[in-house]
Amino acid sequence: MKIHPAALFILGSSVTDAFITNRVTPTKNIHQNDVRRSTVRSVAAAPSASSESLTEYDVRNRLSFRELQKACRELGLDSSGTTSVLKARLLESVGSVEEAAEEIADIPESEADTVKVKLSGVSFVDASDKDFDRKFLTDAIVNKCERGHWKSATRGLRKLQKNFLTTEDLVGDSDVHSLYATVLDACSKDRLHGARAAEPARKILEIMAESNMPIPTKIANDCVSNCVGFGPGGTHEGFGGIDPALAMLNAIESSCSDAVETTLVTSEAYAKVVEALAGEGVVEEAIMLLRAMVVEHSFTPTLSTFSAVSSAAVANDMNESVLQVMTLAKAAGYELDNVASADAGRTLLADGVIIAERLNNLALGLRLLSAAQKAEGCLPDRGDDLVASSSVAAQRASTIIHRRAILAAVENDDWKLAVRILDMMPKRSLTPATSCWRNVVTVCAKQKKSRKATALLLDWVTLWKEGKVEKPPLSTFNSVINACESVGEEELTLVVLEAMKATHDTDGNIITFNIALKRFAKLGNPMGCEGIIVSMIREGVEPNIVSYTTAIAACVNAGDPALAEEWLQRIRSRGKAPNFHTYNTALAACLDGKFESTKIGSRIAEQMIQDSLKEVRTGIQGNAEFKSVLPDTYSKKLALSLMKQLRENWRSGDIDMKEAKATLRVPLLKIVDFDKSEEAKLAKKMKEEDSPSSSDVAKKTISSEEDISYEAVENTYRRAEV
Repeated sequence: MKIHPAALFILGSSVTDAFITNRVTPTKNIHQNDVRRSTVRSVAAAPSASSESLTEYDVRNRLSFRELQKACRELGLDSSGTTSVLKARLLESVGSVEEAAEEIADIPESEADTVKVKLSGVSFVDASDKDFDRKFLTDAIVNKCERGHWKSATRGLRKLQKNFLTTEDLVGDSDVHSLYATVLDACSKDRLHGARAAEPARKILEIMAESNMPIPTKIANDCVSNCVGFGPGGTHEGFGGIDPALAMLNAIESSCSDAVETTLVTSEAYAKVVEALAGEGVVEEAIMLLRAMVVEHSFTPTLSTFSAVSSAAVANDMNESVLQVMTLAKAAGYELDNVASADAGRTLLADGVIIAERLNNLALGLRLLSAAQKAEGCLPDRGDDLVASSSVAAQRASTIIHRRAILAAVENDDWKLAVRILDMMPKRSLTPATSCWRNVVTVCAKQKKSRKATALLLDWVTLWKEGKVEKPPLSTFNSVINACESVGEEELTLVVLEAMKATHDTDGNIITFNIALKRFAKLGNPMGCEGIIVSMIREGVEPNIVSYTTAIAACVNAGDPALAEEWLQRIRSRGKAPNFHTYNTALAACLDGKFESTKIGSRIAEQMIQDSLKEVRTGIQGNAEFKSVLPDTYSKKLALSLMKQLRENWRSGDIDMKEAKATLRVPLLKIVDFDKSEEAKLAKKMKEEDSPSSSDVAKKTISSEEDISYEAVENTYRRAEV
């Protein structure tokens, strides 16, 4: 009995047993075994195996592509290559000698697909084509690809590779190369069939790369892009993911060693993987790929790719990584002055502002916002406004940066910069805090910029009436009034007084009384000052040390050192302590050339030294700048002037020189040489230990306001120096 050669493929080559394959599609879920047996598709789902406890089962079935690379690195092995190459290295390291070569797809046929037939009493004559089985299977694979049956096609390709193909065929047979490309194309359809064909496509790409087959660029890049989804680990409902995409990228890149242009990965495919890594919070790996895109391949990724990585870095508190991303964006050709016209560019700048606040890099934060302001294409809005208000975190960071910048400008007495930063805040939809307004107004008043200080204060009052900020404190009004008084701006003084009365609903308080005291002091009218202080006490307004110092300043201009000494006693009787400003003013009152004034000056100097020693022993409560009694440079200057006056006194015969040196000169000399004393060294040490915190903004502002008050007092009497 003769049988046609075509039947040999159906009956098989065995004399006793053969299999006839039934191609009817089974009714059960055809993906069930595929899902179960496929390689782990995502980082989130992939179990982590330590290199010390690595087993053959882990290598073959559990580790994802990145975990295979990590295990190789931990074992000191080369971590480059395809999945099968990595597995082979690890299997060798754990003692397995069996090959780790992967098959194309593990999609088995069900038992219902095969019918066993047993024949007997039949003899055969082999007159067939020896390559018939291979050709028949190849035609069947092509037919399945044309019909879109990617599972059957990959299953057939697996059989073809296992039973018929040699290494030489894989490397040098163009028909085989074309067949692999055809099956890969079938897998890539419909977005890798919802990523269900991701694993077969990955294996095909790796085999093609290992065999130096030409890889079709578009199909390969479509496979990489469609492998990544939005689920955990970058999966599509459990299929595909970051690891298969990285394995595909690695395979395509490895085939580019000969610089064949058709196998290059596109910027879009790279970007998909980078954004997926960023979405999973794997920032370091995302930056590595991003750097490869920009530096190695000279790609220009979209701004959305950069912003995705920077946002992930911000979320994971990786501050330096954000700066790296911005550097790569600049290297890719983007200009910070232009990127704010796009949403992704504004996100990138906002991330930079957030990081600048965390690093306390005020210059960087303000530079990024200024760059956004210059961007075109944001009309009718401003680019810096859009960046600052792009998120709650960006708005908070922008507000803090402006507040800190204002404080830094105030500390440097740079009133122009402080005003400019304050003006920018509302334009960027930022609300200046009360401390910002207070700091800027105070530094303007301190620099005697009365008009600017008045304008800012009135703007502050207007915003308070609109309910946008808190009410300006009385001390701020005091600072501005002092500034206006010091430069002779009488009209501005009245304007500020009216604003103060309307804001605080008060006619008489410490501020208005001190203003009146300063006017009497300028006129040299100590009796007028005394009357005002008596009126203050009667009306329940307790004079402060500035009030008493101002009254003593009137004695300077009136040439009445005895009354100045008496005021020092009155201060103590009210339970208050003079500070070095008060003593300096009293010493200045004694510089009139008279011997009696010299004696009074010596007694005042003795009181100052005694109070200084007491302060060194007991310490000081509050701000040393305005509570301390320790002599300053001006105290020494006044003491030297009194010593010269004493010398003129003994030369004129008012006192014997030896007696003068042994009595009146002693306390004056102690003030001059105070810095050389042990007490001064101890005081300096205590001051360093108790120095105020640089972050205490309120105390600094109050100190500046008090400084303005004392400066105004000193201006009333320094003209009387001799």
